[in-house]
Amino acid sequence: MLNASLLAFQAQGDQAFRAPSYFQWVFLLLLACGGLGWLVAAVLGFTRARVFGSSARWFALAAVCLILFHLHIFVMGFALAQGSDLVLSLGAFLNVFVVLGAVCTIIGFTRLTDPRP
Repeated sequence: MLNASLLAFQAQGDQAFRAPSYFQWVFLLLLACGGLGWLVAAVLGFTRARVFGSSARWFALAAVCLILFHLHIFVMGFALAQGSDLVLSLGAFLNVFVVLGAVCTIIGFTRLTDPRP
């Protein structure tokens, strides 16, 4: 079974992958819309933090982390387009802002259960 799978992969090795023509436009549009959406969420979160307490502030910080994640992807794409060796260095830390955003969200949820004084 393993030999058959390896032979199938070897036979496909001669073919080059070709992305659909709309791939770049859809990717960039979704990247821009995601960044804009998280920017709106961060602004709303920080403006509402005065009324709703520290939990809203932590959720806004999570939104800022995801804005930085989108910026990180954009910088990686720019480095890739330039043919820089920086792509692998940046790619190693791709999920660091997602992890920080998750930590901020977890803290926000734990603060949400505490009654506001």
